[in-house]
Amino acid sequence: MDRQAKIIEVIEAISGKKVTIPADESLFESGILDSFALADLLTALETAFSVQIPDADLSPRRFDSVTRIEKYLDSRGN
Repeated sequence: MDRQAKIIEVIEAISGKKVTIPADESLFESGILDSFALADLLTALETAFSVQIPDADLSPRRFDSVTRIEKYLDSRGN
């Protein structure tokens, strides 16, 4: 499974919704995620990708789309 598919799988597990939007579209504005799901998403990403996400990085904008999540993982060396 490629990384984007794995990210989508994590998002779907957290939201309980199918991700059918383009990779660069907002997960929050589209209604797939809400601000309450952000902490669960970050915990699931940490587990799925074996990364630590510091509190300083807890910004919805940073995790607003599949593309932004991929860029963040790139910056963490993953």
